[in-house]
Amino acid sequence: MSQGSATTPPAGYRAVFAVTEFRAVFAAHLLSLLGVVVSELALTVLVYDLSGSPLLSALTFALGMLPYVIGGTLFAGVADRYPARRVLVVCDLVCAACVAVMLVPATPVAGLLALRCLVAAVAPVFTGTRMAALTDILGDGDLYVLGRSLLRIVSQSAMLIGFGAGGVLLTVLSPRGAITVTVVTFLCSAALLRLGTRDRPARAGSGSATLLRESLSGARLVLGDRRIRALLLLFWLPAMFVVAPEALAAPYVAEIGAGPAALGLLLCAMAVGHVGAELFVGSALRPRTRSRIVLPVAAVGLLPLVVYVARPGLPLALAALVLAGMGAAYVIGLDQWFVDAVEPELRGRAMTLLTAGLMTIQGAGMALAGLAAEFFPVHHVVAGSGIIGTVVALLVVAEVRRTTPGQMSDTERRDGADRHMTSR
Repeated sequence: MSQGSATTPPAGYRAVFAVTEFRAVFAAHLLSLLGVVVSELALTVLVYDLSGSPLLSALTFALGMLPYVIGGTLFAGVADRYPARRVLVVCDLVCAACVAVMLVPATPVAGLLALRCLVAAVAPVFTGTRMAALTDILGDGDLYVLGRSLLRIVSQSAMLIGFGAGGVLLTVLSPRGAITVTVVTFLCSAALLRLGTRDRPARAGSGSATLLRESLSGARLVLGDRRIRALLLLFWLPAMFVVAPEALAAPYVAEIGAGPAALGLLLCAMAVGHVGAELFVGSALRPRTRSRIVLPVAAVGLLPLVVYVARPGLPLALAALVLAGMGAAYVIGLDQWFVDAVEPELRGRAMTLLTAGLMTIQGAGMALAGLAAEFFPVHHVVAGSGIIGTVVALLVVAEVRRTTPGQMSDTERRDGADRHMTSR
Protein backbone atom coordinates (compact mmCIF):
# COMPACT_ATOMS: atom_id res chain seq x y z
CA MET A 1 0.00 0.00 0.00
CA SER A 2 1.35 3.45 -0.88
CA GLN A 3 2.08 6.05 1.75
CA GLY A 4 -0.56 8.31 0.26
CA SER A 5 -3.27 5.91 1.41
CA ALA A 6 -2.80 6.43 5.16
CA THR A 7 -5.88 6.74 7.31
CA THR A 8 -5.15 10.35 8.30
CA PRO A 9 -6.90 12.67 5.83
CA PRO A 10 -4.70 14.93 3.69
CA ALA A 11 -3.89 18.30 5.26
CA GLY A 12 -2.70 20.29 2.28
CA TYR A 13 0.88 20.69 1.15
CA ARG A 14 2.27 19.84 4.59
CA ALA A 15 0.85 16.34 4.27
CA VAL A 16 2.76 15.89 1.01
CA PHE A 17 6.05 16.93 2.60
CA ALA A 18 5.37 14.51 5.45
CA VAL A 19 6.04 11.67 2.97
CA THR A 20 9.77 10.92 3.16
CA GLU A 21 10.09 9.67 -0.42
CA PHE A 22 8.41 12.77 -1.79
CA ARG A 23 10.94 14.98 -0.02
CA ALA A 24 13.70 13.16 -1.89
CA VAL A 25 11.87 13.54 -5.22
CA PHE A 26 11.21 17.22 -4.51
CA ALA A 27 14.85 17.97 -3.65
CA ALA A 28 16.07 16.08 -6.73
CA HIS A 29 13.63 17.99 -8.93
CA LEU A 30 14.76 21.34 -7.52
CA LEU A 31 18.45 20.57 -7.97
CA SER A 32 18.24 19.21 -11.51
CA LEU A 33 15.87 21.95 -12.65
CA LEU A 34 18.12 24.75 -11.40
CA GLY A 35 21.06 23.06 -13.07
CA VAL A 36 19.22 22.75 -16.38
CA VAL A 37 18.16 26.40 -16.40
CA VAL A 38 21.71 27.58 -15.60
CA SER A 39 23.16 25.31 -18.29
CA GLU A 40 20.69 26.54 -20.92
CA LEU A 41 21.81 30.11 -20.36
CA ALA A 42 25.51 29.22 -20.19
CA LEU A 43 25.32 26.95 -23.24
CA THR A 44 23.65 29.69 -25.27
CA VAL A 45 26.52 32.05 -24.40
CA LEU A 46 29.11 29.34 -25.14
CA VAL A 47 27.65 28.53 -28.56
CA TYR A 48 27.59 32.23 -29.45
CA ASP A 49 31.20 32.69 -28.28
CA LEU A 50 32.35 29.74 -30.41
CA SER A 51 30.29 30.43 -33.53
CA GLY A 52 29.48 34.16 -33.48
CA SER A 53 26.08 33.16 -34.86
CA PRO A 54 22.88 34.56 -33.29
CA LEU A 55 20.91 31.85 -35.12
CA LEU A 56 22.88 28.99 -33.55
CA SER A 57 22.67 30.67 -30.16
CA ALA A 58 18.88 30.93 -30.43
CA LEU A 59 18.71 27.37 -31.76
CA THR A 60 20.25 26.20 -28.48
CA PHE A 61 17.05 27.25 -26.69
CA ALA A 62 14.79 25.76 -29.38
CA LEU A 63 16.58 22.41 -29.11
CA GLY A 64 15.44 22.26 -25.51
CA MET A 65 11.88 21.71 -26.75
CA LEU A 66 11.90 20.13 -30.20
CA PRO A 67 13.32 16.67 -29.26
CA TYR A 68 10.60 16.20 -26.64
CA VAL A 69 8.21 14.76 -29.21
CA ILE A 70 10.85 12.21 -30.30
CA GLY A 71 11.79 11.06 -26.82
CA GLY A 72 8.20 11.16 -25.59
CA THR A 73 6.92 9.05 -28.49
CA LEU A 74 9.72 6.59 -29.25
CA PHE A 75 10.98 5.92 -25.73
CA ALA A 76 7.78 6.25 -23.67
CA GLY A 77 7.66 2.49 -23.11
CA VAL A 78 10.69 2.77 -20.81
CA ALA A 79 8.50 4.43 -18.16
CA ASP A 80 6.32 1.33 -17.68
CA ARG A 81 8.70 -1.42 -18.79
CA TYR A 82 11.40 -0.92 -16.16
CA PRO A 83 11.34 -0.07 -12.43
CA ALA A 84 10.77 3.65 -11.96
CA ARG A 85 13.73 4.27 -9.66
CA ARG A 86 16.12 2.65 -12.12
CA VAL A 87 14.76 4.70 -15.02
CA LEU A 88 15.02 7.97 -13.09
CA VAL A 89 18.59 7.34 -11.91
CA VAL A 90 19.78 6.22 -15.37
CA CYS A 91 18.18 9.29 -17.00
CA ASP A 92 20.01 11.57 -14.56
CA LEU A 93 23.31 9.79 -15.19
CA VAL A 94 22.88 9.96 -18.98
CA CYS A 95 22.19 13.70 -18.74
CA ALA A 96 25.20 14.20 -16.45
CA ALA A 97 27.41 12.35 -18.96
CA CYS A 98 26.13 14.46 -21.86
CA VAL A 99 26.74 17.69 -20.00
CA ALA A 100 30.22 16.49 -18.94
CA VAL A 101 31.15 16.01 -22.61
CA MET A 102 30.05 19.61 -23.25
CA LEU A 103 32.84 20.68 -20.89
CA VAL A 104 35.53 19.20 -23.13
CA PRO A 105 37.15 22.14 -25.00
CA ALA A 106 37.50 20.07 -28.19
CA THR A 107 33.72 19.54 -28.45
CA PRO A 108 32.55 21.44 -31.59
CA VAL A 109 29.40 23.53 -31.81
CA ALA A 110 27.61 20.74 -33.72
CA GLY A 111 28.51 18.36 -30.91
CA LEU A 112 27.20 20.77 -28.27
CA LEU A 113 23.88 21.05 -30.10
CA ALA A 114 23.65 17.26 -30.55
CA LEU A 115 24.25 16.73 -26.84
CA ARG A 116 21.59 19.35 -26.07
CA CYS A 117 19.16 17.36 -28.22
CA LEU A 118 19.98 14.13 -26.38
CA VAL A 119 19.37 15.72 -22.97
CA ALA A 120 16.05 17.09 -24.25
CA ALA A 121 15.05 13.68 -25.65
CA VAL A 122 15.67 12.05 -22.26
CA ALA A 123 13.69 14.72 -20.38
CA PRO A 124 10.12 13.55 -21.22
CA VAL A 125 10.96 9.96 -20.26
CA PHE A 126 12.31 11.18 -16.92
CA THR A 127 9.36 13.50 -16.29
CA GLY A 128 6.73 10.96 -17.32
CA THR A 129 8.32 8.26 -15.18
CA ARG A 130 8.47 10.60 -12.19
CA MET A 131 4.82 11.61 -12.63
CA ALA A 132 3.77 7.97 -12.69
CA ALA A 133 6.05 7.15 -9.76
CA LEU A 134 4.30 9.82 -7.69
CA THR A 135 1.15 7.68 -7.78
CA ASP A 136 3.20 4.89 -6.16
CA ILE A 137 4.64 7.24 -3.55
CA LEU A 138 1.59 9.40 -2.80
CA GLY A 139 -1.32 7.27 -4.02
CA ASP A 140 -3.59 8.43 -6.84
CA GLY A 141 -5.77 10.76 -4.76
CA ASP A 142 -5.37 14.25 -3.31
CA LEU A 143 -1.77 13.82 -2.18
CA TYR A 144 -0.75 13.02 -5.76
CA VAL A 145 -2.50 16.14 -7.05
CA LEU A 146 -0.82 18.36 -4.46
CA GLY A 147 2.56 16.72 -5.12
CA ARG A 148 2.24 17.47 -8.84
CA SER A 149 1.23 21.02 -7.96
CA LEU A 150 4.35 21.50 -5.84
CA LEU A 151 6.60 20.29 -8.64
CA ARG A 152 4.94 22.73 -11.06
CA ILE A 153 5.40 25.58 -8.57
CA VAL A 154 9.08 24.70 -8.31
CA SER A 155 9.36 24.61 -12.12
CA GLN A 156 7.86 28.10 -12.46
CA SER A 157 9.97 29.52 -9.63
CA ALA A 158 13.19 27.87 -10.79
CA MET A 159 12.85 29.53 -14.19
CA LEU A 160 12.93 32.93 -12.49
CA ILE A 161 15.63 32.08 -9.94
CA GLY A 162 17.71 29.96 -12.32
CA PHE A 163 18.08 32.60 -15.02
CA GLY A 164 19.02 35.15 -12.36
CA ALA A 165 21.53 32.77 -10.78
CA GLY A 166 22.91 31.88 -14.21
CA GLY A 167 23.47 35.52 -15.01
CA VAL A 168 25.35 36.01 -11.75
CA LEU A 169 27.45 32.87 -12.29
CA LEU A 170 28.45 34.03 -15.76
CA THR A 171 29.90 37.20 -14.26
CA VAL A 172 32.40 35.16 -12.22
CA LEU A 173 32.73 31.92 -14.22
CA SER A 174 33.29 31.02 -17.85
CA PRO A 175 30.33 29.44 -19.69
CA ARG A 176 31.90 25.99 -19.28
CA GLY A 177 32.49 26.70 -15.61
CA ALA A 178 28.79 27.50 -15.17
CA ILE A 179 27.83 24.35 -17.08
CA THR A 180 29.86 22.34 -14.55
CA VAL A 181 27.17 23.19 -12.00
CA THR A 182 24.70 21.15 -14.04
CA VAL A 183 26.85 18.01 -13.91
CA VAL A 184 26.90 18.28 -10.13
CA THR A 185 23.13 18.85 -9.87
CA PHE A 186 22.34 15.84 -12.10
CA LEU A 187 24.63 13.61 -10.02
CA CYS A 188 23.09 14.87 -6.77
CA SER A 189 19.60 14.26 -8.18
CA ALA A 190 20.56 10.69 -9.12
CA ALA A 191 21.93 10.08 -5.62
CA LEU A 192 18.81 11.46 -3.94
CA LEU A 193 16.51 9.31 -6.06
CA ARG A 194 18.65 6.19 -5.61
CA LEU A 195 18.97 6.52 -1.83
CA GLY A 196 15.72 8.30 -0.99
CA THR A 197 13.10 6.27 -2.86
CA ARG A 198 12.02 2.63 -2.71
CA ASP A 199 12.75 0.13 -5.46
CA ARG A 200 9.35 -0.88 -6.85
CA PRO A 201 8.65 -3.34 -9.69
CA ALA A 202 7.80 -2.15 -13.17
CA ARG A 203 4.14 -1.33 -13.83
CA ALA A 204 4.01 -3.51 -16.95
CA GLY A 205 5.94 -6.63 -17.93
CA SER A 206 8.50 -6.42 -20.72
CA GLY A 207 6.73 -9.02 -22.83
CA SER A 208 8.05 -9.92 -26.28
CA ALA A 209 7.48 -6.58 -27.98
CA THR A 210 10.42 -4.30 -28.75
CA LEU A 211 10.71 -1.05 -26.81
CA LEU A 212 9.82 0.99 -29.90
CA ARG A 213 6.73 -1.10 -30.63
CA GLU A 214 5.67 -0.93 -27.00
CA SER A 215 6.09 2.85 -26.95
CA LEU A 216 4.09 3.35 -30.13
CA SER A 217 1.44 0.90 -28.96
CA GLY A 218 1.10 2.85 -25.71
CA ALA A 219 0.70 6.10 -27.65
CA ARG A 220 -2.05 4.52 -29.77
CA LEU A 221 -3.86 3.24 -26.68
CA VAL A 222 -3.66 6.62 -24.95
CA LEU A 223 -4.73 8.67 -27.98
CA GLY A 224 -7.34 6.09 -28.98
CA ASP A 225 -9.26 6.53 -25.74
CA ARG A 226 -11.72 9.38 -26.25
CA ARG A 227 -11.74 10.47 -22.60
CA ILE A 228 -7.95 10.49 -22.24
CA ARG A 229 -7.53 12.24 -25.58
CA ALA A 230 -9.93 15.00 -24.54
CA LEU A 231 -8.07 15.51 -21.25
CA LEU A 232 -4.73 15.68 -23.08
CA LEU A 233 -6.10 18.36 -25.38
CA LEU A 234 -7.26 20.35 -22.35
CA PHE A 235 -3.68 20.26 -21.05
CA TRP A 236 -2.14 21.09 -24.41
CA LEU A 237 -4.23 23.53 -26.42
CA PRO A 238 -4.64 26.41 -23.92
CA ALA A 239 -0.87 26.19 -23.33
CA MET A 240 -0.27 26.61 -27.05
CA PHE A 241 -1.96 30.02 -27.08
CA VAL A 242 -0.92 31.36 -23.68
CA VAL A 243 2.78 31.44 -24.67
CA ALA A 244 2.22 34.17 -27.31
CA PRO A 245 2.84 37.19 -25.02
CA GLU A 246 6.03 35.64 -23.65
CA ALA A 247 7.32 34.75 -27.12
CA LEU A 248 6.63 38.31 -28.29
CA ALA A 249 7.63 40.15 -25.12
CA ALA A 250 10.75 41.73 -26.64
CA PRO A 251 9.04 43.13 -29.76
CA TYR A 252 6.08 44.30 -27.65
CA VAL A 253 8.42 46.25 -25.36
CA ALA A 254 9.86 47.90 -28.47
CA GLU A 255 6.36 48.59 -29.79
CA ILE A 256 5.28 50.49 -26.66
CA GLY A 257 8.67 52.18 -26.19
CA ALA A 258 9.42 50.67 -22.77
CA GLY A 259 12.89 49.95 -21.39
CA PRO A 260 14.80 46.70 -20.75
CA ALA A 261 13.38 46.43 -17.23
CA ALA A 262 9.89 46.15 -18.74
CA LEU A 263 10.97 43.03 -20.64
CA GLY A 264 11.98 41.28 -17.43
CA LEU A 265 8.68 42.22 -15.78
CA LEU A 266 6.63 40.95 -18.72
CA LEU A 267 8.50 37.64 -18.73
CA CYS A 268 7.96 37.19 -14.97
CA ALA A 269 4.31 38.28 -14.72
CA MET A 270 2.67 35.10 -15.99
CA ALA A 271 4.82 32.87 -13.78
CA VAL A 272 3.87 34.98 -10.76
CA GLY A 273 0.17 34.52 -11.54
CA HIS A 274 0.64 30.79 -12.10
CA VAL A 275 2.49 30.20 -8.82
CA GLY A 276 -0.01 32.29 -6.85
CA ALA A 277 -2.97 30.42 -8.33
CA GLU A 278 -1.38 27.00 -7.69
CA LEU A 279 -0.70 27.86 -4.06
CA PHE A 280 -4.22 29.19 -3.47
CA VAL A 281 -6.07 26.35 -5.20
CA GLY A 282 -3.88 23.69 -3.63
CA SER A 283 -4.08 25.04 -0.08
CA ALA A 284 -7.47 26.79 0.14
CA LEU A 285 -9.80 24.68 -2.02
CA ARG A 286 -11.12 21.21 -1.32
CA PRO A 287 -10.70 18.45 -3.94
CA ARG A 288 -14.37 18.66 -4.97
CA THR A 289 -14.10 22.42 -5.52
CA ARG A 290 -10.91 22.01 -7.56
CA SER A 291 -12.79 19.56 -9.76
CA ARG A 292 -15.72 21.95 -10.20
CA ILE A 293 -13.57 24.86 -11.42
CA VAL A 294 -11.67 22.89 -14.08
CA LEU A 295 -13.98 23.52 -17.03
CA PRO A 296 -15.09 27.11 -16.21
CA VAL A 297 -11.51 28.31 -15.60
CA ALA A 298 -10.16 26.51 -18.67
CA ALA A 299 -12.89 28.12 -20.78
CA VAL A 300 -12.06 31.73 -19.79
CA GLY A 301 -8.38 31.52 -18.84
CA LEU A 302 -7.13 33.11 -22.08
CA LEU A 303 -9.56 36.02 -22.13
CA PRO A 304 -7.20 38.46 -20.30
CA LEU A 305 -4.97 38.43 -23.39
CA VAL A 306 -7.73 40.19 -25.36
CA VAL A 307 -6.71 43.38 -23.49
CA TYR A 308 -3.75 43.56 -25.88
CA VAL A 309 -6.08 44.63 -28.68
CA ALA A 310 -5.87 48.16 -27.24
CA ARG A 311 -2.05 48.03 -27.07
CA PRO A 312 -1.99 48.55 -23.31
CA GLY A 313 0.82 50.20 -21.40
CA LEU A 314 3.04 48.29 -19.05
CA PRO A 315 0.78 48.27 -15.92
CA LEU A 316 -2.29 46.95 -17.75
CA ALA A 317 -0.25 44.44 -19.76
CA LEU A 318 1.31 43.11 -16.55
CA ALA A 319 -2.13 42.75 -14.94
CA ALA A 320 -3.40 40.85 -17.99
CA LEU A 321 -0.44 38.47 -17.91
CA VAL A 322 -0.80 37.80 -14.17
CA LEU A 323 -4.48 36.96 -14.74
CA ALA A 324 -3.59 34.72 -17.70
CA GLY A 325 -1.07 32.92 -15.48
CA MET A 326 -3.76 32.45 -12.83
CA GLY A 327 -5.84 30.71 -15.51
CA ALA A 328 -3.59 27.67 -15.02
CA ALA A 329 -5.48 27.02 -11.76
CA TYR A 330 -7.64 24.48 -13.60
CA VAL A 331 -4.69 22.12 -14.09
CA ILE A 332 -4.72 20.90 -10.46
CA GLY A 333 -8.20 19.42 -10.83
CA LEU A 334 -7.34 18.18 -14.31
CA ASP A 335 -4.41 16.21 -12.90
CA GLN A 336 -6.86 14.18 -10.79
CA TRP A 337 -9.14 13.54 -13.76
CA PHE A 338 -6.20 12.36 -15.84
CA VAL A 339 -4.79 9.92 -13.30
CA ASP A 340 -8.31 8.55 -12.74
CA ALA A 341 -8.79 8.01 -16.49
CA VAL A 342 -5.52 6.13 -17.14
CA GLU A 343 -5.04 2.53 -16.05
CA PRO A 344 -2.01 1.96 -13.76
CA GLU A 345 -0.04 -0.15 -16.24
CA LEU A 346 -0.31 2.61 -18.85
CA ARG A 347 0.43 5.61 -16.64
CA GLY A 348 4.13 5.93 -17.39
CA ARG A 349 3.56 6.06 -21.14
CA ALA A 350 0.52 8.32 -20.82
CA MET A 351 2.34 10.82 -18.63
CA THR A 352 5.44 10.76 -20.83
CA LEU A 353 3.22 11.53 -23.82
CA LEU A 354 1.51 14.31 -21.85
CA THR A 355 4.87 15.93 -21.07
CA ALA A 356 6.22 15.55 -24.60
CA GLY A 357 3.06 16.94 -26.18
CA LEU A 358 2.93 19.89 -23.80
CA MET A 359 6.50 21.01 -24.49
CA THR A 360 6.17 20.43 -28.23
CA ILE A 361 2.92 22.33 -28.57
CA GLN A 362 4.28 25.24 -26.54
CA GLY A 363 7.25 25.42 -28.88
CA ALA A 364 4.89 25.35 -31.86
CA GLY A 365 2.81 28.11 -30.27
CA MET A 366 5.87 30.32 -29.87
CA ALA A 367 6.91 29.71 -33.48
CA LEU A 368 3.41 30.46 -34.82
CA ALA A 369 3.18 33.64 -32.74
CA GLY A 370 6.53 34.80 -34.14
CA LEU A 371 5.41 33.98 -37.68
CA ALA A 372 2.14 35.89 -37.26
CA ALA A 373 4.05 38.90 -35.90
CA GLU A 374 5.88 39.12 -39.23
CA PHE A 375 2.60 40.12 -40.86
CA PHE A 376 0.52 41.74 -38.09
CA PRO A 377 1.21 44.13 -35.19
CA VAL A 378 2.45 42.35 -32.09
CA HIS A 379 -0.45 43.49 -29.90
CA HIS A 380 -2.96 42.18 -32.45
CA VAL A 381 -1.21 38.79 -32.50
CA VAL A 382 -1.38 38.49 -28.71
CA ALA A 383 -5.03 39.57 -28.64
CA GLY A 384 -5.79 37.16 -31.48
CA SER A 385 -4.17 34.35 -29.48
CA GLY A 386 -6.54 35.14 -26.64
CA ILE A 387 -9.60 35.14 -28.89
CA ILE A 388 -8.75 32.08 -30.99
CA GLY A 389 -7.45 30.24 -27.94
CA THR A 390 -10.70 30.87 -26.06
CA VAL A 391 -12.74 29.47 -28.96
CA VAL A 392 -10.51 26.39 -29.08
CA ALA A 393 -10.69 25.99 -25.30
CA LEU A 394 -14.50 26.13 -25.40
CA LEU A 395 -14.55 23.35 -28.02
CA VAL A 396 -12.23 21.17 -25.94
CA VAL A 397 -14.23 21.87 -22.77
CA ALA A 398 -17.36 20.71 -24.58
CA GLU A 399 -15.60 17.49 -25.61
CA VAL A 400 -14.34 16.87 -22.07
CA ARG A 401 -17.88 17.40 -20.76
CA ARG A 402 -19.23 14.87 -23.29
CA THR A 403 -16.68 12.27 -22.18
CA THR A 404 -17.37 12.70 -18.46
CA PRO A 405 -18.19 9.31 -16.89
CA GLY A 406 -21.96 8.94 -16.95
CA GLN A 407 -22.30 11.08 -20.09
CA MET A 408 -20.82 8.64 -22.63
CA SER A 409 -23.05 6.22 -24.47
CA ASP A 410 -23.09 2.48 -23.75
CA THR A 411 -21.27 1.84 -27.05
CA GLU A 412 -18.47 4.28 -26.17
CA ARG A 413 -18.04 2.71 -22.75
CA ARG A 414 -17.97 -0.76 -24.30
CA ASP A 415 -15.37 0.35 -26.90
CA GLY A 416 -13.17 1.80 -24.18
CA ALA A 417 -13.37 -1.42 -22.20
CA ASP A 418 -12.47 -3.44 -25.30
CA ARG A 419 -9.42 -1.24 -25.92
CA HIS A 420 -8.16 -1.75 -22.38
CA MET A 421 -8.76 -5.48 -22.58
CA THR A 422 -6.59 -5.74 -25.69
CA SER A 423 -3.83 -3.70 -24.07
CA ARG A 424 -3.15 -6.33 -21.41
